[in-house]
Amino acid sequence: MGDITDVIASWKERHSSEISDAKEIVHATKKSPLTIVGLSLVVALVLVAILAPYIAPHDPIAMHLENRLASPSMSHLLGTDELGRDILSRIIYGTGVALKIMIIVLMIDLPLGVLLGIIAGYFGGWIDEAIMRVADIFMAFPRLILAMAIGAALGPSLVNTMIAIAITMWPTYARLARGETLSIKERTFIEAEKALGTSKARIILSSILPLCSSTTIIRATLDMGNVIRIAAGMSFLGLGAQPPTPEWGLMVSTGRSFLINQWWVPTFPGFAILLAVFGFNLLGDGIRDISDPHLRRGE
Repeated sequence: MGDITDVIASWKERHSSEISDAKEIVHATKKSPLTIVGLSLVVALVLVAILAPYIAPHDPIAMHLENRLASPSMSHLLGTDELGRDILSRIIYGTGVALKIMIIVLMIDLPLGVLLGIIAGYFGGWIDEAIMRVADIFMAFPRLILAMAIGAALGPSLVNTMIAIAITMWPTYARLARGETLSIKERTFIEAEKALGTSKARIILSSILPLCSSTTIIRATLDMGNVIRIAAGMSFLGLGAQPPTPEWGLMVSTGRSFLINQWWVPTFPGFAILLAVFGFNLLGDGIRDISDPHLRRGE
């Protein structure tokens, strides 16, 4: 019985700081109404994307020309577009398209940017110079303009949109990871691992990478709204998703001709973009503040 008590006491002592940090995070979240609003919007978007086949009242690509440009009514809550397609159903399915773009872009950017940043910071010298100068070239141009140029070169499609956005965003994570690595590699435990003969690859993957991940993940949450905004902008210009894909930017683009007399055609998809970007920006700001121990303790 005594051994079990000792094990429990040891576990509590070992994890007391983690439990304390978790309580502080929960408390800080409760004190931040805007973070809760952002989290609620993001959760709602995820649920809508998952449940789209069950909650969409109509087929998002089914055309009914006899019912084109119908105003909002009980049968079509947000009206229909120029081809008689239900706007609400297309917005619901467009949520999944927007989230898919965001997730895939970040799945490409985070590993690529973090790995290149760690390599540059750890090895230094000409490797650091080469990687950082390439990053500077990409960062010298506005992100949207560069993504549009790459998208135009690759050709208009949803896949090429993801590739174009991913290519423009990795330098941000590379710079963050490099800065963290320059600080981490000077710490005593890294020097101890080198003295023990630990391979460079093992040091990078097991010691440096976990410590760099938190900063870059926080940055990624701040970029989620930007990814959706840039993807919608490229689709609006004809460089992203192509008809009949229910993508928000494309819906705004095709509906802009009807803005005066049939305002609902471009307005509701535009409002969906606004809500999504707003929700992810609020959540990203909240996560950034909560992750700072000084801010969450009110210091």
